[in-house]
Amino acid sequence: MKPQPQTVHRLAGYAAVCVVILLVPLFVSDGYLLNKLARYLVFGILSLALSLSWGYAGILNLGQAAGFGLGSYCMAMALKLRTIPIQTGAGGLPDFMVWNNVHTLPWFWQPFHSYTLAMIAGIAVPVAVAFLIGWFVFRARVSGVYVAIITLAMLVVINLVIIDQQRYTGGFNGITDLKTLELFGIEFGAYSVSTYYLAAVTLTLLLFLGLTLMNSKTGLILQAIRDDENRVRYFGYDVANYQNFIFCVSSGVAGLAGMLYTLVMEFASPTFLAVPISLSIVIWCAVGGRASLLGAALGAIVVTGVQGSLSDSKTFLDTWMLIMGALFIIVVLFLPNGLISIVDVIRGKRERRRLAAAAAPRGAGIVATSRGGAR
Repeated sequence: MKPQPQTVHRLAGYAAVCVVILLVPLFVSDGYLLNKLARYLVFGILSLALSLSWGYAGILNLGQAAGFGLGSYCMAMALKLRTIPIQTGAGGLPDFMVWNNVHTLPWFWQPFHSYTLAMIAGIAVPVAVAFLIGWFVFRARVSGVYVAIITLAMLVVINLVIIDQQRYTGGFNGITDLKTLELFGIEFGAYSVSTYYLAAVTLTLLLFLGLTLMNSKTGLILQAIRDDENRVRYFGYDVANYQNFIFCVSSGVAGLAGMLYTLVMEFASPTFLAVPISLSIVIWCAVGGRASLLGAALGAIVVTGVQGSLSDSKTFLDTWMLIMGALFIIVVLFLPNGLISIVDVIRGKRERRRLAAAAAPRGAGIVATSRGGAR
C-alpha cells in the first residue's frame, strides 16, 4: 500500500530534526555547551514520555517526574557503588551510609553492583510503580482531573520517602560523587561527545518507535479512547488494559530519561522527583504540542533552551521568569495545539492557495462560455 502524503511529510520532518540533532557535535566542540544541549535532549525525552500518555491517550500524569527520579536514582546507585568514597565502611558502603551509622549494605542496594541489573531496574521500577497505580485507577474507571490528582499525590509520597530515608538514599543531599559510566570501553563523561550522542540517539530511536506505536492498531485504539472511551468500551475493548499499558510505557521512558540525566548531571537528587519539575514537563509538552511526539520533544528543548539562555544573561536575570510566562500565554492563546501546529497552519495556507489557483481558470472558462451563449 502506498503511504499517505501526510505520513511521508511527517517522517521527513522527524528525520530532518533527528539529523540536525545528530550533527550538532560536528559544529560544537565546547564540553560545557555539549553538556547543556544533552540536558535539553533528555528533557525532550521526558516530554515525549508525557505525550505518549497525555497527547495520545488523554491521561494527564502530573506525577511524570516520579518515573524520571526513580530512573535517576537507579543509575546513581550503580555508579555510587563503584566510587572510592572519602569514608568507607564494611563492604565498601557509600559515604552517606557511613555517616548515618549503617553497617551493612541494604539488600535493595545489592543488585546495583551490576550495570545490567541497574539499567533494567531504571526502567522496570518506574513501570512497576505505574502498573500498581494504574491497575487500581483505571479499573475503577477514574479519569480526567482525578487521575492528575492521584498521580500528583503519588509523586509527593515518593519524594517524601526518598527524603525521609536519608540513611539509604542520601536524603536532601541525594547521591553524589559518582563514578563515570564506562561501557564497552567507552566512557560517558558528563561533558563528553559520547554522552551527547547517547542522549541524541536515544531520543531519535524513541521518536520513531513512538511514531510506529501510535500508527499501529494499539495506537489508534488509544487515540479513540482519548476521544471517547465509552464508545471504545462499547465495541468490546478492555479500555483499562490499554490505558495501563500506555501509562506504564510512558513511565518506563521517563525512567530511561532519568538514567541519562544522572549521567549528564553526575548526581541524583530528590528535586528530580519534586512537583515543580513535574509541572514543567506538562508546560513543555503543551507548548510544543502534546498530540505530537516531535512537538513535545521540541517544546522541551525550546523552552528549556530559552530559559537557560535568559537566566544566564545579565540583562534578563531578574525578568526571565516573566518572559517565559508571557511566552507560554502567547502560545496557549494563539497556538492552542502547540508550536508544532505552525507546520499545519503553513500547510493549510498553501493548500488553500493551490485550490484557489486551480479554481480560478475553471471559473474564468465558465464565465466565457456563458457570455458566448448569451450572444
